[in-house]
Amino acid sequence: MNRRQQKVFKLLIWIVGVFIVAYIAGRPLYWHLNETLNATSYPCPPCHCDCSLQPLLTLPEGLTNNSIIDCMRQDPEVSEEVGKSFTDLLAEEVKQKEAEAEEKQRSVDTKLLEAKKLASQYQKEADKCNSGMETCEQARERAEAALENQMKETALWELRARQRGWNKDASKKARARFSVG
Repeated sequence: MNRRQQKVFKLLIWIVGVFIVAYIAGRPLYWHLNETLNATSYPCPPCHCDCSLQPLLTLPEGLTNNSIIDCMRQDPEVSEEVGKSFTDLLAEEVKQKEAEAEEKQRSVDTKLLEAKKLASQYQKEADKCNSGMETCEQARERAEAALENQMKETALWELRARQRGWNKDASKKARARFSVG
């Protein structure tokens, strides 16, 4: 590539990088600024209610009078009572969650204990099995050693017999004669 192409390539890389940064950071920044501008340009005026009216006005069906509820929200005594009852409800919910957590913990502990018992039982069975395998392996090794000794002894007797003139083919013929007659 010549120098001019390198400069154009670097310029394109910078432009793509700027667009990527604008895409990634621009959207959250736009929404944050939009919310900030909306909050400052349209402040919510404080609610004013007339609590001197009768609590329940008869309205046509489907319509309700919320002025009492609005007054309760702004009345400090009512807010305090609602806050206390809300706190009591939260405390009750926390106690209930604690009780549920304790119950779950007991259940998990019970299951863990059962799992430990089963694991112990399986370990005992595995130990028995391993012991049996060791016994079988020792018996197999003894049998192999006995077989090897027997084969050595047989080879020794066969060697002695050949030294004294024994022939395997003659032995077969002699056996065949005795078994036929």
